[in-house]
Amino acid sequence: MLAGAGSGHLGGSLGLADIFTTLYFSVLNHDPVQPSWSGRDRVVLSIGHVAPVLYATLAHAGYFPLNELKTLRKLGSRLQGHPGRDHGLPGIELSAGSLGQGLSVAVGMAIAAKMDRKNHRIYSIHGDGELQEGSVWEAAMSASHYKLDNFVAIVDRNGLQIDGKTEDVMKLEPLAEKWRSFGWQVLNCDGNDIDQLLDVFAKAQISQNAPSVIIAKTLMGKGIRSIEGDYHWHGKVPTTEQALEFLEQLR
Repeated sequence: MLAGAGSGHLGGSLGLADIFTTLYFSVLNHDPVQPSWSGRDRVVLSIGHVAPVLYATLAHAGYFPLNELKTLRKLGSRLQGHPGRDHGLPGIELSAGSLGQGLSVAVGMAIAAKMDRKNHRIYSIHGDGELQEGSVWEAAMSASHYKLDNFVAIVDRNGLQIDGKTEDVMKLEPLAEKWRSFGWQVLNCDGNDIDQLLDVFAKAQISQNAPSVIIAKTLMGKGIRSIEGDYHWHGKVPTTEQALEFLEQLR
């Protein structure tokens, strides 16, 4: 997809592949045939630049044909560089791109579900660099205040952002303690280990009177040895030759 588009974000998309796979094929209550079903669980992708992994997952889950993935970032395509609800692609809950806004939207959805006495759950996905946005912590405070135990936030803790290591750009640690101090249940796991992901999602689903945050330690560029842990691949795309090599490694 990225090689064909000539632009996009590879590193974070690969690092999140296990999380998206676990969500859409084991955790979520959803129906690709009825993507607007009112009882569906909602996934809010706050870090919109990792749209390729969302699109790939939705296609494999049956929301739209796999061959449409080749239209990524093409003029007139439903698969733009950042997800947009107005592009007509099923399964998109938020027009994403401006970092730091997704948690607030997800909190609103979770409050609405509580007010309407609905049983569906809200999941939001965030980059660790995104947590440097102040609006994230305003939303975090609101989620615990309203005891949103129907809400799970997922932090992609790969330790990297576009300019380098998160701890060099703006120190985040002690991250777990910060979330706990805001009244959240904190769950840590290896975000590239399916068994661990299944375990923490199950624990989040039985939380009572508090939202849950999963701090998932991932590896940017997971599965491709030459780019793993290299922040330069945050927004870099492979050549056609590299893409063939990378696909062989993934297989």
